Amino acid sequence: MISYKDLGLVNTKKMFAEAMKGGYAIPAFNFNNMEQLQAIIQAAVETKSPVILQVLSGAREYVNQTLLRYITKGAVEYAKELGCPNPQIVLHLDHGDTFELCKHCIDTGFSSVMIDGSHHSYDENVALTKKVVEYAHQFDVTVEGELGVLAGVEDEVSAEHHTYTKPEEVVDFVTKTGCDSLAISIGTSHGANKFKPEQCTRNAEGILVPPPLRFDVLEGCEKELPGFPIVLHGASSVPQEEIETINTYGGALKDAIGIPEDMLRKAAKSAVCKINIDSDSRLAMTAAIRKTFAISPAEFDPRKYLGPARENAKKLYVHKIVNVLDSADKL
Repeated sequence: MISYKDLGLVNTKKMFAEAMKGGYAIPAFNFNNMEQLQAIIQAAVETKSPVILQVLSGAREYVNQTLLRYITKGAVEYAKELGCPNPQIVLHLDHGDTFELCKHCIDTGFSSVMIDGSHHSYDENVALTKKVVEYAHQFDVTVEGELGVLAGVEDEVSAEHHTYTKPEEVVDFVTKTGCDSLAISIGTSHGANKFKPEQCTRNAEGILVPPPLRFDVLEGCEKELPGFPIVLHGASSVPQEEIETINTYGGALKDAIGIPEDMLRKAAKSAVCKINIDSDSRLAMTAAIRKTFAISPAEFDPRKYLGPARENAKKLYVHKIVNVLDSADKL
């Protein structure tokens, strides 16, 4: 058993309480490699923001669970080296789908886990989430549950259609499971193509405009669970400048559209205290790499294309922290 506390990590309990009180959201950035991790830590320290480092099970396998533990500990020390004496960093399992996976992450140093039982029946979701909570709380690890289903594809997480969260179920779910936060479905979606063109309108420039989020569902959940931490998944904005760069330099991302940042800013002022961002980082890194290869086709030094990718990702993270989540200057 490896305690996250020995790695210098924290869980989400105090972090979420302060976010709720302050009217901001904690950035939850998924990462898959060292460059993304470096950029996240650099951005968090520069903006004096707490941060949640997230990995999907596929990313955990890609990095290797042992390396992941040590690079996360290294990330804490890196934050201190950059001038943050008391970094508030969480290592979180995103979309864990079995008790066994969540248990193994808890046993190997994660400070927070999500158990996503949304693909099960309601009663099965309750039972699975409760089982994870009972194990996690023995070790002061926090647990995120989920009610409702997000459409879209992100690694091994996929669904064809939205199932919006039912506000009338949230009190029963939280009471029976004991989860520490709740991911809800209000119209966000996984991946870079969050909406089909027929779901959208087009502005004067011909750019797709996505349908509005269901803030009535969010408000219903807030009314039923006042003061309880809510999580928003699938919240990448899919910056059109990154899409343009990717497509200009050989990419083929058609009709990629995300969640408008004004909607995310509105959510961050509510009970939503954790907002997940993955696709935006992938797009920023891919845009920089494609541009480097196009401009310098003879380049083969990974530092020469991963370095610019890291810098572009960092710029995106800083923007999200400062201009969308309002979590800057909270440390």
